[in-house]
Amino acid sequence: MIRSSDGKMRIDTGATSVITDPRTQQAMVLDHVQKTASIMPMQPVPPQLALPQLGGAAPSVKPPAMPAVSVQDLGKSFIEGHEVDGKRYIVQPPQPPQMPQVPGMPQAPGMPSPPGMPKPPGMPKAPAVPQAPAVPQPPPAPTIADVWTSTKLGLPVLTKVSGPFGQQTTYCKAAPSGEPHPALFQVPPGYKLVTPPPPGAPK
Repeated sequence: MIRSSDGKMRIDTGATSVITDPRTQQAMVLDHVQKTASIMPMQPVPPQLALPQLGGAAPSVKPPAMPAVSVQDLGKSFIEGHEVDGKRYIVQPPQPPQMPQVPGMPQAPGMPSPPGMPKPPGMPKAPAVPQAPAVPQPPPAPTIADVWTSTKLGLPVLTKVSGPFGQQTTYCKAAPSGEPHPALFQVPPGYKLVTPPPPGAPK
């Protein structure tokens, strides 16, 4: 990750680099395998979806439940001489939906006694079979992210994320300070400038 004093930022991930310019609101994607450069707006306008009209009213779509997020302050610390501010984000996934209870079967009515016949004594009722206790399901494990952000640069220095998937640690080492070369934010020599297709266009 490289950032210039005028706000340009370059992020290199493997065979791809993304360069953003906040002044022009454009992003350039460099493909180092195909030797191509694509320029696109940083905030593309999402396509408008036309909802079908049913009986003069649009169908109501219930959004999915959002997970609960709580934030804890971890205070300030120092990482390799950089003052950092720590935050802990706890993401609690929503509870799984409960299965609906099946109602009991109705009892059949008793047979009436014929007229003039004595009523037979009632049979003793069988004892009710106790229902097995419901096994409590453990709550889903939350995802915890500890983010330590440099108070001077405004960039995350150390990030630790743990959850059901395991643990992932991202550590950004300090690089020598100084203004990066302007060529790092331009199309490299020998790269072909291509125009990406508009959103929704067939590939």
